[in-house]
Amino acid sequence: MSEQWVTARIKQKGDRRCIPWKDLKDPILAHPDVGKRVDVLTLSIYGLVVFLKTLGHVDEAVTDLFDRLDKRVSPVPVILAKAFRSLNACRKAGKGKFIGCTQLLLTWFHSHFWKVDKVSYRVFSKSYSPIKEIVATPRRDNISEGKWMAIFQNLQEEDIKRRAPWLLSDEVLYRCGDFDWVPLLGIWGAVGYAPLLELRQYRLRQFVPATQGLAECEFSYKDDGCKKKVREMANTWNQTRRMKRLVVGPMTIPEYSEWRVKRINDNIPEPSLENSQSIEEHLRVVPTELEIIKQDFERKSAELEKKIEQMEEEKVGLRLDVDVQKLEADKLRKGKNKAEEELDSLKTDYKKLRLSIRTAGLGKTSEQWREEVREERNKSDW
Repeated sequence: MSEQWVTARIKQKGDRRCIPWKDLKDPILAHPDVGKRVDVLTLSIYGLVVFLKTLGHVDEAVTDLFDRLDKRVSPVPVILAKAFRSLNACRKAGKGKFIGCTQLLLTWFHSHFWKVDKVSYRVFSKSYSPIKEIVATPRRDNISEGKWMAIFQNLQEEDIKRRAPWLLSDEVLYRCGDFDWVPLLGIWGAVGYAPLLELRQYRLRQFVPATQGLAECEFSYKDDGCKKKVREMANTWNQTRRMKRLVVGPMTIPEYSEWRVKRINDNIPEPSLENSQSIEEHLRVVPTELEIIKQDFERKSAELEKKIEQMEEEKVGLRLDVDVQKLEADKLRKGKNKAEEELDSLKTDYKKLRLSIRTAGLGKTSEQWREEVREERNKSDW
């Protein structure tokens, strides 16, 4: 698409300059050049799904990004920046609505978190991708928003595991320039991303990363003085630092667990300066095979102890249930005995009553009573 084509269709929408969706429909359906139709359709997907800003419109910033794609500019950092900035806004406010491509976010959840005993791990390859898998998965429209919230709020650490099926390379990008993280430049703002926060998804040893100043890397392009920051962040990509991957199994140092509990939003405590190590020194600390076996043994032992405790609790509960059932059975047995005694007493009383009736002559039949009446009448006639 030419710049003239885009410029002719851009209109003002509030404080944004956008292309209305209705102006993109006709080229998609009727343009004689198939390549142009595909380009306009792709632009529409980018603007209406991936980088949605104004409903029913494609933002001008999206067209600028789309124009750079022909120059082999990857859209991945821009997509990540958009998602992280929106999620950060919701996290800081404690509420809000995610503004971004929810389909990609759902794919991210699908590919990073899964129930350990229900879904097998699959490695990203030419024949498999998370997006294709989630497209083929039936939609769960019957689950309400409240139900989804309850599902995520009740997830326990042992219920999920992190994974990134596309992480197949032997190197991990973990910092750019003087930053201890990776700056991401979006189309409306920038944000800092710290891969060292999630070394576990690379199956590397997790330690406390340096994150002081990470929050200051997030800003909008509308902020004053942002152009200088953008230039600095863009230049850092010329000085990237990578580390070699060495799969040792998911492990965390004790200090990381303590630090993670205290970490609240942007209030990130600084790591202790005592016995502090640089990032490179941390990355060189690789456990021996004996340490790995020991940690696996301790982890499995802890899991078994939890199961034993749970079984003991269930055993106590069953014992209590048995005692309650015994008490109920004794109560029913006593009630039955009492009812039988009362029935026997009623039978005895009934027999006594019958006997007294016969003794008093009340037990005669009607014929006997008529005969006695006739005899009395005859006596009176005489």
